[in-house]
Amino acid sequence: MNIDGRAYRTIWVEEAHGAVSIIDQTRLPHDLVVVALATLADAARAIKTMQVRGAPLIGVTAAYGLALALRHDASDTALAAAAATLATQRPTAVNLAWALAQMQSALAPLPPAARTKAAYALAARMADDDVESCRHIGQHGLAIIRTLAVQKTAGAPVNILTHCNAGWLACVDWGTATSPIYQAHEAGMAVHVWVDETRPRNQGAALTAYELGCHGVPHTIIADNAGGHLMQQGAVDMCIVGADRVTRNGDAANKIGTYLKALAAHDTGTPFYVAMPHSTIDWHIGDGRAIEIEERDAREVLQMTGRLADGTVATVDIAARGSPAANPAFDVTPARLITGFITERGVAPASADGLAALYPERLL
Repeated sequence: MNIDGRAYRTIWVEEAHGAVSIIDQTRLPHDLVVVALATLADAARAIKTMQVRGAPLIGVTAAYGLALALRHDASDTALAAAAATLATQRPTAVNLAWALAQMQSALAPLPPAARTKAAYALAARMADDDVESCRHIGQHGLAIIRTLAVQKTAGAPVNILTHCNAGWLACVDWGTATSPIYQAHEAGMAVHVWVDETRPRNQGAALTAYELGCHGVPHTIIADNAGGHLMQQGAVDMCIVGADRVTRNGDAANKIGTYLKALAAHDTGTPFYVAMPHSTIDWHIGDGRAIEIEERDAREVLQMTGRLADGTVATVDIAARGSPAANPAFDVTPARLITGFITERGVAPASADGLAALYPERLL
């Protein structure tokens, strides 16, 4: 997607020296900074500190992290140790474990001398596959937006509410929740996005609004608590969110606050869709009660970073000194509150049968 008219992916390899370049998302929206990952430790840190974030991008970064590790030691022991290190960085997004399992399965049978080149190639293929998955998600979601558009007054936009950032910054390109929006915009359809700020890390205000603005998509940032009000007023035609893990029965873990939006959507009859690729489905977990919810640093709740009047970027305290804070990073939306899943294979009900219809090979 575009930043100042230039097309970017979120991650790419510097062919000259094998380092992996990323957009440092902790610096957005105030500064566009590209960081080079040269070692396993660099990749692990980028995942842990959320220089890269979003379930699909975390998975691809982990794949490249293995490739970086194997440049220095391609032995069986080193492969297993590197995978174990990367697996512990973010516990909720299943794409991380999925990508590492795919890499280990492909690399373990190879002789150590062949592993590094194969690891880079497989990671690159994962990145390309993610782009294609997101593009197809957009095509299937676009059909839903078209249906809503014909019900609107001529020229009126389809108003879409999203939560957190499930855009191209959370993937390699296109995004999951945003891919239908980008494709509708590029098709000349009138769309407008209500962007939840998404406390405490403000990924909506900092990232979703940034990328929509760079691409020219009309949008408005709202406080997280405004979404239900807008749905009551009929100002939201549909909600689209992403997911970090979807269980076999259709429960979906996503950024904290998603469940509340799903409740409001259910109460007001607003369609609520979850957009995700196949790598986000955890076929080993029956329902959302078994999903591990990441607990992050309390400082994310107690502090906020922004640009001051003099142009400098600073982190300031926003809470009463001495007050503790809890910071669960995700919540789980039950399948019963989800209108449907938008995947690279099509749209299906949020249920075990719906997922099985899309991925029948998982039943074998």
